[in-house]
Amino acid sequence: MPDEHCSHKRAQYPNGAQPYTVAKVTQPCESSSMETLEVRLSKRSYPIYIGERLLENDILLNREISARQVLIITNEVVAPLYLELLTKALGKRDQHSLILSDGEQHKTLSCFSSIIDKLIDHEFHRDSCVVALGGGVIGDIAGFAAACYQRGIDYIQIPTTLLAQVDSSVGGKTAVNHAHLKNMIGAFHQPISVFTDISVLKTLIPRQYSAGIAEIIKYGLVLDESFLEWLEEHLEALLALDAQTLAFAIRRSCELKAAIVSKDERDLGQRALLNFGHTFGHALESLGQLDQWLHGEAVSIGMSIAARTSCALGFISDADCERVDSLLLRANLPVAFQDLDPDKLLEFMQLDKKAGTEGLKLILLKQIGEGIITAAPNDSILKSVIGAKTII
Repeated sequence: MPDEHCSHKRAQYPNGAQPYTVAKVTQPCESSSMETLEVRLSKRSYPIYIGERLLENDILLNREISARQVLIITNEVVAPLYLELLTKALGKRDQHSLILSDGEQHKTLSCFSSIIDKLIDHEFHRDSCVVALGGGVIGDIAGFAAACYQRGIDYIQIPTTLLAQVDSSVGGKTAVNHAHLKNMIGAFHQPISVFTDISVLKTLIPRQYSAGIAEIIKYGLVLDESFLEWLEEHLEALLALDAQTLAFAIRRSCELKAAIVSKDERDLGQRALLNFGHTFGHALESLGQLDQWLHGEAVSIGMSIAARTSCALGFISDADCERVDSLLLRANLPVAFQDLDPDKLLEFMQLDKKAGTEGLKLILLKQIGEGIITAAPNDSILKSVIGAKTII
């Protein structure tokens, strides 16, 4: 498809933030085998490479990873698929790897310590590099270890799940969980680059893939209604892993997130919009002891609850809520849960990182395509909405 088949206009971002010109595209454009975006953070700006077979691109990998010492952090699921491919591409250098157990329940201080032990045991220096090869859990824990080791060393993100490719690999949030509370121990530490290899998604199980689509839908709901409309029209192609559709969805998601992060790196203002559905979702994950729900599934339910809360406060209509639920269900995502005590969910929500001395803040919908950061309504409204989402 030639360029003239794509419609372009300047994208609108909260508070007029415009770190670079982004095309608002209503149809994906054919492109070369790799595209590059930039997260602009002054001296700490970094590229996001998006394309197929990037793990085999030894020239690009070795250009970006110049360190002599490299520690690859991965897990027991990803390692048999891609670890050998990556080590071969990185060539002759002081390479080591650490294979962790898979799952959110392993994002712990104990696993974090095992990474630090590995770095110390092999005498890694401050000019070394950690490579996160895996999904969001691996990216979070490897990034946190890189942030802490000798007060900070470089790390690279190579996300292997759709959710990590469109969300957690970009923006520099790193963390581990504490007990049953998600991401309570962490740091902001930006990667030096992100390699988004679309090819690896072919080995992702459907449930994990749909969980990633939840985060893509989030961007449309809070930042860009035209992108949401595009998703509604092209969801079947996205679910079928159509390469052109998938590349566009990933690129647009990363464009929207990069624009926000470039203006609010440390989550003190408008970056909170990217947490739409997450306050409810993180509480659900914590109630499930971090292993019942995939992150994207919990966020999907959270977005549905947030939409209904927005409706209860008069921001959006019932039809808007049905539109949200319809798209999530089409993406094979949950919008309700079984046998949940609303009081328990609210208790965990009060422990959310976005709660402050003035109380809990929620990300709601002012309208479809525009999020709003607002004080949480009274508990009776929230209990009513949560109760309506509970399947007995």
